[in-house]
Amino acid sequence: MQYTFKTEEELIAFGERLAQCLFGGFVVTLDGELAAGKTTFTKGIGKGLHIHRIINSPTFTIVKVYQGDKTLYHFDVYRLEDSNEELGFEEMFEDDGVCVIEWPQFISDILPEERLDIHIDVNEDGSRTFTLTPTSIRYQKVIEALK
Repeated sequence: MQYTFKTEEELIAFGERLAQCLFGGFVVTLDGELAAGKTTFTKGIGKGLHIHRIINSPTFTIVKVYQGDKTLYHFDVYRLEDSNEELGFEEMFEDDGVCVIEWPQFISDILPEERLDIHIDVNEDGSRTFTLTPTSIRYQKVIEALK
């Protein structure tokens, strides 16, 4: 499934819509170049989960935790490219919250099998195209609910 967004407001609104469909333990991966809109989209998810804190990139802290209707674990694992550290992410993946993971390719060996993978392309006109790939029937049902 693909969606194209022309503005940040559209990205945030889509994240907000997705948040309404998420269940406890939901994992979303966001893959795309720098400044593709990963954190902006995550702000929308946070808004949909009624998180009132400002959501910004956890680049230097790796994971930020926000409380709302569900706990939001916002990962930016870009700095872990060549790391073999045991960081306890699996516990967060199994929690009843929602995990949003930027740069998932750097921790691909520990990602849960069930998740929603989102690839973001930046188009020549500045719009963003999101390609959503669910990895299970349960996640496919969430995508169908967005239609």
